[in-house]
Amino acid sequence: MTTKEIVAVGASLGGLEALQTLLRGLPPEFGCSLVLVQHRRPDPDSILVELLAKHCALRVREPEDKTPLEAGHVYLAPSDYHLLVERGQLALSVDEPVLYARPSIDVLFESVADAYGPAAVGVMLTSSNEDGVLGAAAIKRAGGTLLVQDPDTAESPIGPRAVLAATEVDAVIDVDSMADALVKLCRPA
Repeated sequence: MTTKEIVAVGASLGGLEALQTLLRGLPPEFGCSLVLVQHRRPDPDSILVELLAKHCALRVREPEDKTPLEAGHVYLAPSDYHLLVERGQLALSVDEPVLYARPSIDVLFESVADAYGPAAVGVMLTSSNEDGVLGAAAIKRAGGTLLVQDPDTAESPIGPRAVLAATEVDAVIDVDSMADALVKLCRPA
């Protein structure tokens, strides 16, 4: 099995609670970089980083354009920017919204698939639309691993159900068990 280097996580409605649960379960020596897209309103004064950081042993921050990726760090897409992954670094874009969303889960997932292929893990959490479906398929086509929150446990099951209907996934997992699954996939830092 290919060593995993990066985990891309997408969430929308209900995402704050799901992300807090996921991050709470990750140990300080977690061996992958995590990149997160949470659909949210354009608000440069958001406290989302602080809300996530208090539940996480890893460093959580909003990256700037060309921020280097580091294992054991969490990078949250800034409000009103698409977050793209390039090999070893992050990029920001103000391209048009995708399915009314900027940041977009599809944009993140597709860039992760392109940059990391089989070394990528995609995680689709609770979501109120189909943003993430095309990106999830791209991760699978590139040989990456795809995990989906059990729709029965999601505040909004639309996104997880859409991914399950469109793409073969590696596992359907309750959000309470997602961190354990990621720890098993990612080597220690």
